[in-house]
Amino acid sequence: MIIPADYFMDKRDERYPAELTEKIHDNIAELLGRVNLLMAWAYRDGVRPALDAKTGTYVASGWRPKAINEATSNAAASSKHLTGEAIDLRDNGTRDLVRWALKNIEALEEIGLWMEDPQWTPSWLH
Repeated sequence: MIIPADYFMDKRDERYPAELTEKIHDNIAELLGRVNLLMAWAYRDGVRPALDAKTGTYVASGWRPKAINEATSNAAASSKHLTGEAIDLRDNGTRDLVRWALKNIEALEEIGLWMEDPQWTPSWLH
């Protein structure tokens, strides 16, 4: 289960409070509810994200204030991470989570999630 503290990585909520609007908080609550439901379905099939070496959680990238997003290589200027509507889950070297998600696209759609093409996300699921 991913909790808000995991998503805020390094206490970004405390370090960048001026950028963390009520709307972003609402988006994060909605996103984490959907992601945790999807993960429960994946767990049922024996699939789990990997732990990220830097964060120690499943989250490879969570909420990004503007300065963090600008310093993130290949991040889009209008990334959904800025608005609390995107998350990158660390995947293991055999891409178990990505393979599961590709086999269960209907589950993602049912929950209201989508993922980037995995060829562009070599070690995480976005």
